[in-house]
This record gives sequence, C-alpha cells and structure tokens, in this order.
Amino acid sequence: MTTSTHPVDERLPNGKLGALGLQHVLVMYAGAVAVPLIVGRALKLSPEQVATLISADLFCCGLVTIIQSLGATQWFGIRLPVMMGVTFASVSPMVAMANNNPGVAGAGLIFGAIIGAGIISILIAPVVSRMLRFFPPVVTGTIIAVIGISLMRIGINWIFGNPFGPTAPSVVNPEHAKWLAEVGSLANAAVTPAAGVNAAASAVVPAIPKGLSLASSVPNPNYAQLPHIAIAATVLASILLIAKFAKGFVANISVLLGIIVGGVIATAVGLMNFDKVAKANWFDLVLPFSIATPVFDPILILTMTLVMIVVMIESTGMFLALGDMTGKKVDQKMLTAGLRTDGLGTLIGGIFNTFPYTSFSQNVGLVGVTGVRSRFVCVAGGLILIVLGLLPKMAALVESLPTFVLGGAGLVMFGMVAATGIRILSNVDYKNNRNNLFIVAISIGFGMIPLIAPNFKQWLPHAIHPLIDSGILLASLSAVLLNLYFNGSQGDNSDAVQAAKVADSH
Repeated sequence: MTTSTHPVDERLPNGKLGALGLQHVLVMYAGAVAVPLIVGRALKLSPEQVATLISADLFCCGLVTIIQSLGATQWFGIRLPVMMGVTFASVSPMVAMANNNPGVAGAGLIFGAIIGAGIISILIAPVVSRMLRFFPPVVTGTIIAVIGISLMRIGINWIFGNPFGPTAPSVVNPEHAKWLAEVGSLANAAVTPAAGVNAAASAVVPAIPKGLSLASSVPNPNYAQLPHIAIAATVLASILLIAKFAKGFVANISVLLGIIVGGVIATAVGLMNFDKVAKANWFDLVLPFSIATPVFDPILILTMTLVMIVVMIESTGMFLALGDMTGKKVDQKMLTAGLRTDGLGTLIGGIFNTFPYTSFSQNVGLVGVTGVRSRFVCVAGGLILIVLGLLPKMAALVESLPTFVLGGAGLVMFGMVAATGIRILSNVDYKNNRNNLFIVAISIGFGMIPLIAPNFKQWLPHAIHPLIDSGILLASLSAVLLNLYFNGSQGDNSDAVQAAKVADSH
C-alpha cells in the first residue's frame, strides 16, 4: 500500500531546493533590508550598528521562515511555503518612536515594544484567527493604501535628502550663527568681566535663554544634488525596463537588479566606497541584545500590539489564499499555529534587536507564478537567509549603498504597497453600498493627519503621543470602527482570500 505525498510536503532534490530557495530570497531581499536601513538611520545609529541591524534581520528572517514552513511542535508553524520578513506596517510607528527618542535609548524602547507585542501576539493568536470578519477588503485595502502613502515620504527623502542632518533642505545661516556666538560671548563677559572689558557696558546684554537655537534658513548645497537625482532616476528607469522586457524570475527581481545598477553607477562616479565593507568581518555570530537592552513602555507595547493585530489579520488572508493556491485546506488549528508564529517571530526579532515579522506576500505570489508548492523550498530559503545574516560583509555592503540609490527603488517598493491597497479597494462594492465610500474617505483622512499636521498632538497627554503618531494606526482604528458602524461584523473568509490573492506586491 502506497501513501501519496501532498505537493506541499514533497521533498525535492537538494540542488533544485537550493536554486528555488535562492529565488525566494532574491525576490524578498530588497524589501527585507529596507526596514533596518529606514529604522537604523531614523535612530541615528552608527553605520556599524545599522550593518548589525541588517545582519540580525536576515538571520531572524531565515530562522522564523524555517519555523513557519517546517513547523516546530504542534504550536508553531503553518507548514506551508511561507517566507517571513519584516512588515512595512511597523515602520511608521517605529520611525515615530525613533524621532522622539533617537540613539541607543530609543532603540531599547523599540525593541522592548517589539518583545512585549510578540508575547501578547502569541497569547492572542487563537482570538485573532477568529477576527477576520472585522477586516473585510474595505478595511484591509484602506490600511494597506495608507501604509504605502505613509512610506512614500521615506523613499522621496532618500532621493533628495532627509529632513534633518547633513542632507537637510536648509542649514543655519553662518552670519547669523556668528552674530549669536558674539552676543553669547558678550553675555558671558557680563557675568565674569574679562580684563579690559567694561562691565557696565557688557551688562546691558542679557544672557541667551536656555534652549535658544537658530532656524535653518539657507538652502543646503548637499540637498537635491543633480547627480543624486540622476542616479535615482536611472535606478527607477532600470526597474521599469526590466519589469517590462524581462520575463519570469528576472522580472520578479527587477527592484533588486535596479538597486545593483544604481550601486555600480554610484561606484563608478565616486559616490560609493567600500571602506566599511573591507573592515567588516567575513563571519560573525548574531547575538541577542547586541545593540540595546530592551526597555518596556506600556504605551509603546500597546502601539506595537495594535500593529501586530493588523499584521496578523493580513497574514490570515495570506494563509487562506496560500492554502487555496496549494490545494491544502487550512483549518483553524493550522491558522492559529501560523499566527502564533508571527508572534514568536516578533518576539525573536526583539530579542535579537530586529523587528516584527510576517509572511511576505510577494513570495506568496511567487508560489502561484512558479507552481512549486513544496514548503521545503522555503526551508531552503530560510537556511540561505541565516547564512547571509552570518556574513557581516554582506550587511556592510547593503549599508554602504547611498540613500539616493535606494530612493529610486523606494518609489517602486513603497508605491507598490499603496497600489496594492488600491487594487484591493477596487473590488469593494460602492454601487450598492455607498457607506463604503465614507469608510475609505474618512480613514484615509485620519491616516494623513500625522503626515500633514505632525504637531496636532501637542496639547494631548504626552503618554499617548506614540499611539497617535502613526497614521497607519489611526487609519486602522477608523476603518474598523466605521465598518462596524455601517456594515456590522458580517463577512466570510472568501473576501479575505480574494483580497490576499491580489496583495502580491508588499
């Protein structure tokens, strides 16, 4: 008597597993390394620390992918071909935390929030697996669209320059700075008159108020340099050409190839060097808490937990769609194990000083494109990611890429997130249910508040600032509550599966 093996559980030859696993890694690589670059630079960490973030991220991507695809006890792993990576939904809240608390101190707060959210996510996974009816396409499409819109400013700032630092749009007028310094010296002389200084005359100069600083008002020559814009445009053009004229696998990695083209050009014109790559070790272990010790702030944990609930709802749709594509029925037990692994991956990410993890939807799309349903292909991809995470030279190479190179690709990566949300929203019924228009319109409006009016919270309690500083969270809460108000909680899994099948680009 022979027992047939389901295609999901089929073990392919090692050579084929390695090649197909590498394909999955290349498809997700650009998105996987984008988040540590964004958050690390928002925290103003050193280049070495950002490179450590990238290594730890790749290592954790691989580890959590293996747990999800291979399974670990009956509690963890959906045992389907799933690649795990950092979710872009968590970027906006983490950048807000980084802006409020830069440096290692801010990193500790972020990692503490991630660990706390990971533990809570593990505990609530069975409950979240039953919440799908609260997140129909009108809600998930709106949330994903706002995520993309919120991230677009990061890609744009990568091209032209960041709001703060050496590439900020404006710098302090040097004449104004000189005048203020001279006034300060006169005020100091009034307190402790130097030899030859008339104390009575100097006493009329009041002391400079504590915290007084000059506003940046002079155009910065380092901002929006034409060579940087040209290279970013070349990266974008390369991605578009590859996406249109290439076929199959090459077309799927158009973003990664565009970044490589930009890196080569930047190197050729002397705008990128490999000094940090040369200094980096060939091999190094990824250790827990290598950047910062976690600090547990209840409000920040709540913020990240809300993000994780949205992420897990999205994962639910992805898992159901993947089950449909592979012909493997996803029951409640499998669904709960998969969502619990999202929480476990987030906990592991916090411990290793990285970020929350979820299934990468572009890899779900790749399963449909290639027709290869074996989960062991993703296990092989996980092993490759672990190896990449143990090679500091690879992380240093990624960190060395100029931001304007990444900016050309960022327009595509983050814009595709917004486009995915629009695609999901295009399937929503507006003709027979006008109230869906209110849900989308008002929720997007709430999502724009922190982008357009970042100081709107100045008279609100400081403790809740991290909670309301994310347009994604505001849009999520608005969309869920308005959908409950207008449409109630009726719904089924078929809409979520259909929405997940079109969400293949973020």
